[in-house]
Amino acid sequence: MKSLRIDSVDVFVLTNPEARYRTSAHYDELQITNTVVRINAGDTFGVGGAISWTEGGVDTSLGRAIEHVGSSLIGQNALNRGFLHEMMSNRCASMLPFSLAPLDIALWDLAGKTFDAPLYQLLGGHRDEIPAYASTPFFETIEEYLNMVAQHLDQGYQAIKFHTWCYPDKDLELVNAVADKYGDLDVTWMLDVEGRYTRHEALRVGRRLEELGYTWFEAPLPDNDLEGYRWLRSKLDIEIIPAGNELVTLGLVQAGMSMGSWDHARIDATLAGGITGAQRIMSAAQAHSMNVELQSWGYTLSQAANLHLMLAYPNCRYFEQAMPLEPMEYAALDPIRIDSNGLVRASDKPGLGVDLDWELIEEQALVKYTLR
Repeated sequence: MKSLRIDSVDVFVLTNPEARYRTSAHYDELQITNTVVRINAGDTFGVGGAISWTEGGVDTSLGRAIEHVGSSLIGQNALNRGFLHEMMSNRCASMLPFSLAPLDIALWDLAGKTFDAPLYQLLGGHRDEIPAYASTPFFETIEEYLNMVAQHLDQGYQAIKFHTWCYPDKDLELVNAVADKYGDLDVTWMLDVEGRYTRHEALRVGRRLEELGYTWFEAPLPDNDLEGYRWLRSKLDIEIIPAGNELVTLGLVQAGMSMGSWDHARIDATLAGGITGAQRIMSAAQAHSMNVELQSWGYTLSQAANLHLMLAYPNCRYFEQAMPLEPMEYAALDPIRIDSNGLVRASDKPGLGVDLDWELIEEQALVKYTLR
């Protein structure tokens, strides 16, 4: 049996000061923190990352929590990913499954480098490209949204998702203005309201989105209101999906599937226990004839982990690209961008296919430590 002994784990917590986003009128500006891990084994290494977002500045809690999970990897065979995921999942440690996700992703990156294969091929290799949608930030005025739509269409995007005020009257004003100006174009539209509506507010807005031909209505209710989602689905024909930030383990997502709460599930590999955890959810969704519309909102490492799952499995339709692009590309030497047809393509490099500026990471890390 091939063995690859883990020698050490490096953890870095850093942020791009310019990575400040608003996704709702309910929030102040969010500072996006990037927690990066590097698992070293012999003469090779694997990398993984996850974001955290806070209104109060940089978040170091995820980086600290990883210490108590990652220590269990030292001396283990890095290629036994299933065993290691189970072992980490059963640690008496905080923030599981979030704190094991970057480690699991790094183990998969390491496997791809070991076997000289892009990660999506190692996971099954269903395709090598996928359409992307521009995932907007929150703007104060409708005119800003309309101008932003024009810019994204010019850039080649053929799908756009709006983050909005999350107040029904104002959100309806926006979708009507977009329809008036761009309704004759062949564009895929989505609306994400961050779980802020009541059931009847969601029904009112959902009916208008149906009329306008929106592809999906995202997070109309809090993720944990499974009965409310089921009720809303019984009233609407538009596809309804959750935010994917709260119900992130296989058992909880399966509960929503079994209840018929959503048309499709939604998770992020960096929240759902890494590649291994997300795989299990995507397979379960296939058994329910459902998609998992993966998030990929975050820094390049987080984007890449979700992208490889999208390319490996058939039950995901779009790659989510957070706007503006540049702040989330911090420390990545080869960021993920669309082509002229609005598609994101797989890298042919092994593993995640992401090269990082390690000198910058070492220099700018607010927290860094090594487990040996």
